[in-house]
Amino acid sequence: MITKEQVLHALSHVDDPDLKKDLVTLNMIKNVDITPSAISFEVVLTTPACPMKGHIEHACRNAIALFVDKDITVNINMTSRVIGTQSNQLPTIKNIILVASGKGGVGKSTVAANLALALQATGAKTGLIDADIYGPSVPIMFGVEGARPRATKTADGKTKIEPVTKYGLKLLSIGFFTDPNQPVPWRGPMVSTAVKQLFNDAEWGELDYLVVDLPPGTGDVHITVAQGFPISGAVVVTTPQNVALSDAVRGIGMFLMDSINIPLLGVVENMAYFTPAELPDNKYYIFGKDGGKRLAERFDAPFLGEIPLVKNISDSGDNGLPVMMDEENPAREAFLEIAGKVAQQLAIKQAVV
Repeated sequence: MITKEQVLHALSHVDDPDLKKDLVTLNMIKNVDITPSAISFEVVLTTPACPMKGHIEHACRNAIALFVDKDITVNINMTSRVIGTQSNQLPTIKNIILVASGKGGVGKSTVAANLALALQATGAKTGLIDADIYGPSVPIMFGVEGARPRATKTADGKTKIEPVTKYGLKLLSIGFFTDPNQPVPWRGPMVSTAVKQLFNDAEWGELDYLVVDLPPGTGDVHITVAQGFPISGAVVVTTPQNVALSDAVRGIGMFLMDSINIPLLGVVENMAYFTPAELPDNKYYIFGKDGGKRLAERFDAPFLGEIPLVKNISDSGDNGLPVMMDEENPAREAFLEIAGKVAQQLAIKQAVV
């Protein structure tokens, strides 16, 4: 009869490629069950967005075949338990991910919206805060202009804001509380107070990831969020041209300041290249090539991926249907890949901590 110890010994030869330790040491093997004809067990990954999921499962099967029995049936249930940096301040939110850019017009909000949807598509509980006070775009991008979040009573009698839900994603934007036809002439203290309310006064519930779309630049909102909440990491969005890259350098520099010290999860290069529909195998680097990669290398950070310059990406946002909700859109795969790498970086950094 095969024993549990034999199974665990076999699986101790399988390493998590990111965490550089074996699955047994990492306590990722659960519920081992053995019958004369089959071995069943659960592998608990650090995120449902794990890009190495298939590789780990294949390695487990090979280990059982090599060290236990090559003919026995192996049933593996691949599950996940997201780890995070929860605090007493926001105890139900495991990870807060900032999406930033040095300048406007590089597609930061598009990346934030589709990153949140891509993380959710993997099975993670996800929310999105639109903290771009002076130019909130989430209401338009999700087709919820005119939505007004409701007040709700919590179990302890407190009044909280109930986020708007669209495509299963929990959303809060300053745009839900202001007139879209009027400017927002707020001074610093008013801005900081409004942003804090999006975090503290909302009933977010249990979240694996809360994605935050920051305004361009490095201002009051960035300082308020970075110093006021337990941030897991930041994603910086740029386009390939030098002007965008020089601004992105300053944005990254802010996160790396000693007084802020937020991990850089990586760089996303938007509008990386153009491929005409009639020439699907051609790539035209209109704004330059590999600028985002060089930026990532400069700061020894991961390069998370390229997003092509495609008209239907902007059209989808204007129409309230982000590309992640269109399974026929080729750009969807790029966002899923970026989400996997972001989750991967978070898991690595959390394991190190």
